[in-house]
Amino acid sequence: MTVVARPGDPLITPALVAEHGLTANEYDRLLAMLGRTPTFTELGIVSALWSEHCSYKHSRPLLKTLPTTAPYVLQGPGENAGVISIGDGLAVAFKIESHNHPSAVEPYQGAATGVGGILRDVFTMGARPIALLNSLRFGSLDSSRVRYLFAGVVKGIGDYGNCVGIPTVAGEVVFDPAYEGNPIVNAMCVGLLEESELMRAVAEGVGNPIIAVGARTGRDGIHGASFASEDLSAASEAKRPRVQVGDPFTEKLLLEASLELIHSGHIVAIQDMGAAGLTSSSAEMAARGDVGVVIDTLLVPAREAGMTPYELLLSESQERMLVVAKKGHEDDVRFILEKWDLTAAVIGEVIAEPVYRVVEGDRVVAEFPGIRLVTDCPTYEPEARESADVISRRARDPHRVPERPEEADPLWTLERLLLSPTIASKRWVYQQYDHTVRTNTVIGPGGDAAVVRIRGTDKAIALKTDCNGRYVFLDPRVGAQIAVAEAARNVACAGGTPMAITNNLNFGNPKKPEVYFQLREAVAGMREACEMLGTPVTGGNVSLYNENPTGAVYPTPVIGMVGLIDSLSHVTRSAFATDGDAIMLLGNNTDELGGSEYLQRIHGEVIGPPPRVDLAGEKALIAALLDAIRAGTIRSAHDVADGGLAVALAECVMMDRAHQMGAQVDLSAWASLPLRALLFGEAQGRVVVTTPDPAAVTLAAERHRVPCAVIGTVRASSGALDLKVGTRQIRASVRQLADAYHEAIPRIMQRSASAQDVALASDAVV
Repeated sequence: MTVVARPGDPLITPALVAEHGLTANEYDRLLAMLGRTPTFTELGIVSALWSEHCSYKHSRPLLKTLPTTAPYVLQGPGENAGVISIGDGLAVAFKIESHNHPSAVEPYQGAATGVGGILRDVFTMGARPIALLNSLRFGSLDSSRVRYLFAGVVKGIGDYGNCVGIPTVAGEVVFDPAYEGNPIVNAMCVGLLEESELMRAVAEGVGNPIIAVGARTGRDGIHGASFASEDLSAASEAKRPRVQVGDPFTEKLLLEASLELIHSGHIVAIQDMGAAGLTSSSAEMAARGDVGVVIDTLLVPAREAGMTPYELLLSESQERMLVVAKKGHEDDVRFILEKWDLTAAVIGEVIAEPVYRVVEGDRVVAEFPGIRLVTDCPTYEPEARESADVISRRARDPHRVPERPEEADPLWTLERLLLSPTIASKRWVYQQYDHTVRTNTVIGPGGDAAVVRIRGTDKAIALKTDCNGRYVFLDPRVGAQIAVAEAARNVACAGGTPMAITNNLNFGNPKKPEVYFQLREAVAGMREACEMLGTPVTGGNVSLYNENPTGAVYPTPVIGMVGLIDSLSHVTRSAFATDGDAIMLLGNNTDELGGSEYLQRIHGEVIGPPPRVDLAGEKALIAALLDAIRAGTIRSAHDVADGGLAVALAECVMMDRAHQMGAQVDLSAWASLPLRALLFGEAQGRVVVTTPDPAAVTLAAERHRVPCAVIGTVRASSGALDLKVGTRQIRASVRQLADAYHEAIPRIMQRSASAQDVALASDAVV
């Protein structure tokens, strides 16, 4: 069939090609594939599918090195979400994705539609979403612009999840100047399904109809994928129209309708119209099935009259799905959709001819040779070179940073760290989320990991997102290893066996040698950690070009970890709970200070090597911890992370503000270490536990060759955290610590209601 240009379409010029983000070599590749000049519609299609966001052209070779299989992995990378078996015929689907660029210019809708998109990725697998998580990064809250972005993102996440009725059970929020111009907004969803009901997005069956279901298509979000594949600049504010607009009420209807469709037997495939909209969903389903498809844009339900094929194909209007139904079952599909007040329109069919064809009635406006549209995008392995600045920073000795006079009192330092928005309680955030809806949340936000029970069984899943971008900045390989290890530790602290991860790689411009070096080394570190800990990667997302004229964000490979708790009796909380229990430390203290929150918060320094990580030791620590939890000898467990041991102990006595405890702790065994390193260093592989039976915990640790020591006792009525280091006695009021920890962010955010913050809605990004 002959492809013809539409009347009124612009001429294909080098300037138009460049505007669509294609390099000269990529355009030559397109010409060779087609054997002719592309139409405007074809140029738009390739611009979207060959964008970084859709094609992973700078990361695909690296991602292929990650471990992705295990006996319990039912679906690895390449589908809408990964799926693992949890036994008894049940499975968990989960995925994390970014909405960074949209959130930078329209924080409320950017974050809200990020939640909507990740929900659709999970329920297209046949899974009912049961939990949402997030991972957020912002600049300093001293900036009114950052407060505006922070408040908008949190409200967008909360409103969308609350309206759909899915609990937001966990997350993390970090504040650092490195994210000043580019917030990181990553959303994760977890769903539950019967193994037998797993659905994949693979088009098959010649003659089967292709049906658009859900909301109608509008002009919002056109070129959203391309927008996510470029640096932010002062011109980015003008690209607000590329940010989608979400409707959570329609999403709820679409969720229920999609699950009913999947269970009905009337369809063979279903896919979210996410990034690149109808283009990506139809092309990717065809490629997976190695079949051809034809789409008629005149049949696509549109919100606006006069929309062109270019607009209909590239729109990223929300709450839409693409379905391949069984031939003859079209009316059955329509009946289900109408029951949920949604539309269903046949817009094409699966064909035997191996082509991807788009028509506008009788006119062919785009045609590509089948699977090559998806597979022929070039991949790149550019030069990788570590930044001289990072090398210099890592080489600096943190111990040479002189202490401030105020540090003569360690309580001054501890309180300043508890006031750090990165460490302080995120209650201001999660109180805007409904984390108990559906009544399956056992442990919600604020603990080491969230725990969600599997109704009808004695099982639960433990969930966590984690990453320390400062560590990855200073040493990408080690930092990524720590991200995986810490996520696994957190899951184990809640009583779960770490099973698998999804990841979100948030980096700068990969064409820059120092950024590609970070990406390459971080993926290598992730691979090494996942192999050692037995946590395969089931999928994820890559978000590059997170930078603006002032520079790139810290490399931030966020890890979303899923763990399995065999019995609800093994669920373990973080806070001290029982008077008289022994306080024990699993792991060992060191003199490490590099990359710590202490250095950044107290001294404004990002220097030194990040803490060392012993992956074999981490595996042993998790095994020892889980052995003791399953034996019933551990009452609480809390990972030592940001802010070090003193912060971890402070959190244990007052993170549950309604049930504060006291504690007497003796750290004299490590009195030879520099005091600030002992209290505020962030050595890895440490967990603080409480137990009525320290001998049993010691035996479990010894079996796995994990360092272990009794360091104190829980004192319910003391009202104080008493620390002893040699002859040094340090006494902190729990009430004073709690006031700093729990009130830090609310006090800052009280400023955000000012007219100045509201006016920032129309300010430039940078």
